[in-house]
Amino acid sequence: MRSIDDLVRRNIRELSPYTSAREQYLDNALTLLDANENPWGSIGMVDSHQILNRYPDPYQREVKEKLAEAKKHPVEGIFLGNGSDEIIDLLIRIFCDPGKDELLTTTPTYGMYKVSAAINDVAIREIMLDPDFQLKGDDLLRNVSESTKLIFLCSPNNPTGNLLDKSQVTRILDQFDGVVVIDEAYIDFADDPGFIEQTTQHPKLVVMQTFSKAWGMAGIRLGVAYTSPAIVGYLNKVKPPYNVNQLTQKQALTAMEDAHEISMLVAKVQNGRDWLSKELALLNKVEKVFPSDANFLLVKMTEPKAIFQVLIDNQIVVRDRSNVVLCEGCLRITVGTEEENQRLIDVLKRIEA
Repeated sequence: MRSIDDLVRRNIRELSPYTSAREQYLDNALTLLDANENPWGSIGMVDSHQILNRYPDPYQREVKEKLAEAKKHPVEGIFLGNGSDEIIDLLIRIFCDPGKDELLTTTPTYGMYKVSAAINDVAIREIMLDPDFQLKGDDLLRNVSESTKLIFLCSPNNPTGNLLDKSQVTRILDQFDGVVVIDEAYIDFADDPGFIEQTTQHPKLVVMQTFSKAWGMAGIRLGVAYTSPAIVGYLNKVKPPYNVNQLTQKQALTAMEDAHEISMLVAKVQNGRDWLSKELALLNKVEKVFPSDANFLLVKMTEPKAIFQVLIDNQIVVRDRSNVVLCEGCLRITVGTEEENQRLIDVLKRIEA
């Protein structure tokens, strides 16, 4: 059984990370003359309560404390990234030697796993989901080799929208001797608690969530990893010193003060998803609307590319997934506001008229 340290690249294990002089003194320091900041303040501050001329907390302690309380997860096992995409990239850089190691994922799934692997010169092996977009744990495990360091799973999956079978994911957690990353960007829209709780039994499990979806804050670029303190330690080693800016940290804290409103927003999205699914299913050019646990629908059309172009001509942008394996003929449609959903349906009805 390989330990986390065994899995980490040798140069990362031996790395001395960049540190700022004030990290160990910040709680007591009143005069900060260590970081070559502008002492006079900032120009054009949107919020007078923001201190933007100073570097932000490099470890985002206040945000992590709030998340630890909300998710009932140890604060030392939380890492924040400049979007989940940064976390994906960091994990590959920490565990995979370029040109030597590999990672596994499913297909179809979120495209950034493949892009980040290619950027880091890491081989990626894609294991086909079954026709119901479900994971077969044995199929994936059969493809594990000595050089397999990471497995990326997305649940609810993008672009298919469904939760992966928990028993199959658990089988992988129990049998794979590497790091498993479960991307739960859309978990708030599903009637499922996800896998955060399992990180206590599986120290090599990383669960990613985000402020971009249910929280409605894609613009602040804040991703979260829930994992073991050992993996967080390596993430902190490799990340840029101030990877999450002060405005993002402040906005996240403000949002979490009104966390009770998230359930109402999620319910609105779920209601819109149900309405949109029913309306789409009535259209002649729609062959199938796949079940979804996310905030989007995968819809099989008779003429996907032509319909996509008509929607573009009417200033409606959806995602053409018709060339993706197992998603042939499909468009991915995000659930919008009531007005946006109605406008989509109206345009599609005009196509059929």
